[in-house]
Amino acid sequence: MYRILVADDEPDVLNLLKDYFEINGYEVITAENGKVVLEKIRLNPDIILLDINMPDMDGISVCREIRDYVSCPILFLTARVEDCDKIMGFASGGDDYIVKPFSIDELGARVMAHIRREHRGNSVSNVRFFGEVSIDYSAKTVSVNGIKTEFARKEFEIIELLSMNTGQVFDKERIYEKLWGYDAEGNASVVAEHIRRIRAKLAGEAGHIETVWGIGYKWVK
Repeated sequence: MYRILVADDEPDVLNLLKDYFEINGYEVITAENGKVVLEKIRLNPDIILLDINMPDMDGISVCREIRDYVSCPILFLTARVEDCDKIMGFASGGDDYIVKPFSIDELGARVMAHIRREHRGNSVSNVRFFGEVSIDYSAKTVSVNGIKTEFARKEFEIIELLSMNTGQVFDKERIYEKLWGYDAEGNASVVAEHIRRIRAKLAGEAGHIETVWGIGYKWVK
């Protein structure tokens, strides 16, 4: 049984989602605001549905607060559709956007797709070394000069995709489609922001991600 944490300040929406996912065999944890999410994250959900517009602490702030401590997918529920909001959400560590009003069955399908993708990723078990960078694909960790460096989920997935296909060039659109999905509410511009953040964290080893001008990015040894 998968465990899902649903956070929304609208009681009707919260009850609807709770009933739907329980009927479909999930264990459902609910939270009516961001502070309650921080309290209940210790229950280790397999996936989190996080409303952006919540009192006291909005969803993006919550995501930014918890992302270094949880690896499960985080999906935003929101009425916002501006690109700047999407980029901010993805940069904070979110994995997908579900725009209100949404189809409950489509939401259920996307939740399951993210869970399956998560479990497929966990089946990879090996470590590779690139100069002073070591990548543990099983633990989803990266060490630089022997020091473990924290990467948000999507940042690691980009590193994983590029490094496991060393020398292969991926354009931003292909990276976005592979990691966010064809039906994600965003565009390839978020990839450039994630690459920028990855390079900043890799510091002196940032050269492993090479820009192929006019085409995209590739990982070099």
